[in-house]
Amino acid sequence: MRLVLLDHPNPKRFHFDPLALSRPIFALRSGMKTLGEKLEARFEPQSVAWIIPDYMVEAWRPQTPWPINDLTVLREGNDDLLIVHGRVKARGWEYDPLGSSEVILDEDGQVLVARVARSDLGKLCYDSIEAFVRSLAESLPHRSHQIPTWNYIWELVLENPDQLRQDFAALGRFGIEGNVEQPLALRGDRDDLYIAPGVQIHPMVVIDVTGGPVYIDADAEIHPFTRIEGPCYIGKRTILLGAKCREGNTIGPVCRVGGEIEESIIQGYSNKYHDGFLGHAYVGEWVNLGALTTNSDLKNDYSSVEVILDGKRPIPTGSTKVGSLIGDHTKTSIGTLLNTGAYVGAMTVIMATGKPLPKFIPSFAWFLDGHLSKGYGKQALYKTAAVAMSRRRCTWTPAMEKMWDAIYQLTAPVRDELIRKARRTAIGTESGKRA
Repeated sequence: MRLVLLDHPNPKRFHFDPLALSRPIFALRSGMKTLGEKLEARFEPQSVAWIIPDYMVEAWRPQTPWPINDLTVLREGNDDLLIVHGRVKARGWEYDPLGSSEVILDEDGQVLVARVARSDLGKLCYDSIEAFVRSLAESLPHRSHQIPTWNYIWELVLENPDQLRQDFAALGRFGIEGNVEQPLALRGDRDDLYIAPGVQIHPMVVIDVTGGPVYIDADAEIHPFTRIEGPCYIGKRTILLGAKCREGNTIGPVCRVGGEIEESIIQGYSNKYHDGFLGHAYVGEWVNLGALTTNSDLKNDYSSVEVILDGKRPIPTGSTKVGSLIGDHTKTSIGTLLNTGAYVGAMTVIMATGKPLPKFIPSFAWFLDGHLSKGYGKQALYKTAAVAMSRRRCTWTPAMEKMWDAIYQLTAPVRDELIRKARRTAIGTESGKRA
């Protein structure tokens, strides 16, 4: 069986922004793995292929061994196809590997799962990605079945503690293989702790697994006076610097994390080096949170948090605890205060105002002196991105720039409207002062 991970553009894709602006939905994290890795682990396919938005293809090809948007590979294979949308949860539904061809659609008619028997491959259209996905819905028998799905980006954060426990149990690893300097204080059962080879644990570290397991991946480094509470995953080559790492965190690879962090996901390659609180948040890659940057994750009246994903319409989350959603390559100044359920777009530059910032800040915007603007433009942001990546021995490539140019265009309507509104407000305020 060949697994096809699907993230075809559809009306619900923006539900996973700003993190999904620059990556497939199945490359998002929850627990110890990405959503795609969870699907691969469940089905153990002979091979994998990706279908993703066209503007991402060139940037993502060097990042995966699997073919991307290559219909020839799908048409000419000799095995059945299992096509699963990135929004589909890996657990909680049944699949018959020997069953007949079928497709399961969501309430909007979008493909969630499709099984294509080898004998039925010829029924599909391979003229384009759009035609291929459409032919799945039109050519295969429909089955009515409830498939558990991820519907909004904050659900990955809210379910992260349970996902961490499930992933730790599925991997079945425990014990200490890295270097641990004493004294180390371990609270709980050693079977709920795994320290991978190459890990360096400095003296005076506390690891508490009484609330869930802790997995510290290869070559991570934990500095003195760090406390790690499970469930928790610390990614490869990540450094914790005297951090108060509360329960429910997933910290991806090559991060630098200090201060307090609780029930949050950091995709990877990001810095929260200094003090400040990050709670119930999802942070992308190449983000730098300045010293004392803090987000609120609970409203004063304890009511359900609302998030604005499109710059206009608040969406109830159904949860009293939702922090910030922060896109890739965003930078905050010292003392930045992020609002409850804040949406902070990708490639944004934020200067603190001494009070909580607006609930929605668009991508590629500069928030300076309390006002949105285009700042010094996207080329200045690209130069900063290249410098930041070089510090981790990574390269800003022409393919990445092309992808970010496309994201700039995708996000332009909302950004331009908000910047125009900010200008009108500023002009009105200045006129009022003169009067």
